[in-house]
Amino acid sequence: MAIAHTTGNESGMYRRTSQYHPVACLLVAVLLLSACAGVPFDYPKQSSVHQPLDSATRVGQIASNWRAEHGDHSGLIGLGNGIEALGARLNMMEAAQNSIDAQYFLIKKDSAGALFAGKLLLAADRGVRVRLLVDDIFTPGTDQAFTLLNTHPNIEVRLFNPVSRQIFKYWGYVVDFKRANRRMHNKSFTVDNGLTIVGGRNIGEEYFELNQDVKFDDYEVLAVGPVVSEVSTGFDEFWNSELAVPMDAFGLKVDPAELDAWRDYIRREAESNGAGIYAQAVNSSFIKDVQEGRITPVVADATLITDHPDKLLTDVGDTELATLAMEIRDRFNAASKEIIIVTPYFIPQENGARLVEGLQQRGVRVVIVTNSLASTNHLPVHSAYSRYRKRLLQAGAEIYEIRAYNADDANAWGHRPEMTTLHSKATVIDRETIFIGSLNFDPRSILINTEMGLFIESPEVGARFTELIWEDMARVAYRVELDDKDNLRWTYDFGDAREVTGKEPLSGWWRRTRSMLFRVLPEGQL
Repeated sequence: MAIAHTTGNESGMYRRTSQYHPVACLLVAVLLLSACAGVPFDYPKQSSVHQPLDSATRVGQIASNWRAEHGDHSGLIGLGNGIEALGARLNMMEAAQNSIDAQYFLIKKDSAGALFAGKLLLAADRGVRVRLLVDDIFTPGTDQAFTLLNTHPNIEVRLFNPVSRQIFKYWGYVVDFKRANRRMHNKSFTVDNGLTIVGGRNIGEEYFELNQDVKFDDYEVLAVGPVVSEVSTGFDEFWNSELAVPMDAFGLKVDPAELDAWRDYIRREAESNGAGIYAQAVNSSFIKDVQEGRITPVVADATLITDHPDKLLTDVGDTELATLAMEIRDRFNAASKEIIIVTPYFIPQENGARLVEGLQQRGVRVVIVTNSLASTNHLPVHSAYSRYRKRLLQAGAEIYEIRAYNADDANAWGHRPEMTTLHSKATVIDRETIFIGSLNFDPRSILINTEMGLFIESPEVGARFTELIWEDMARVAYRVELDDKDNLRWTYDFGDAREVTGKEPLSGWWRRTRSMLFRVLPEGQL
């Protein structure tokens, strides 16, 4: 959650604590200066760029053969569930021979993070160059792990827009809020400049459906072809940005021998007789179907659009470098039939609400799929979104909210998580253009953070993707409508069952109360 930037009655505060005012001012000044001075943006670093595609490597051969057959068209495979997404990454890391470039908002210290880091390590042991770029804000307790990885001669870790560690990390965030509030939200994973994964997943158990309490419903695209080079070039821009600080700059001390514990962990996973996370992922039916040609990439035109890292150096609200958001706005304005927005966090604000109203007035159907109050993992965002529901429905928009508790069968891991949270970021325009990426439809993604994503041009893919969305909606979502008294109503139909309610479904009074209380927060910071 973003920390709200508010101001109080400073003159009243001064009257109540006047005897301590000089000391307090001095203390605040020292803390502010130490936070700013403690960020080593001037630490020396070497610029580097992605390695050229080498047809002699396994991945390079796949990519070269694809280009020979399909020219300027890319190949795309959707990664719709956790075991598919994790298995694809693990197999790509095993196939890597030259380079791995990974860019993430969040890498967690859990089994998924350990497996991911361990496979990076083994790739580096084989001589693969690994560049790992991670946003610094939501990585508590990972400094030692990143430092440890960084001791490997073939691995370099950089933190993006880091905060000061001179006192403690999150105090550095508070006292340097204006800068530290700006974050890199990009997510990409590229091997040998020949294969890439782009989408909404971070690296953590819930993103790969390994968490037995909550399931994050997410979506990504595995791509081959010309678009991979675009992703690699975008990665280079962030890697060489002045905001990307080498892990060495923080001066942490670790014992490189501790890397052997990760190597042992991977070996144990590989030798677990097919029962471990690693074995299940790399040997999943999806991976086998891809390897044996039963699942083949869809041929389509794909384009990467990414914000420039310097977006974080501009004033909030300056849209000049908000490249992705402006591209989506222009494509919305060009739509003629239908727009389906799938987003976990939806805060249209006044400009977005007017855009939806304008689209509806000229006959463009607008469908919004987002989290319900019960399914969201970000109550303040839902609180801000709820201000606009009735207005959007009155304009003619259709709204669906994810049902938190679904009677789904066990997932591919054998888990039945108690709660489902939507985390996919996807948009379909006129059933011809699909957007898959990191951008949420909220002020943070549009104005504050950097984002990236793929635009895929294909009527065939657009039509099929739309069908899949509606199939899911019938199974896991409420239809939100207005009744004859203009009050909100939630309806869930599944099989012979029908559930209708006039209040936020599956949410207790305390959750509803907290959502109301969060309305005092400035929605522009959420």
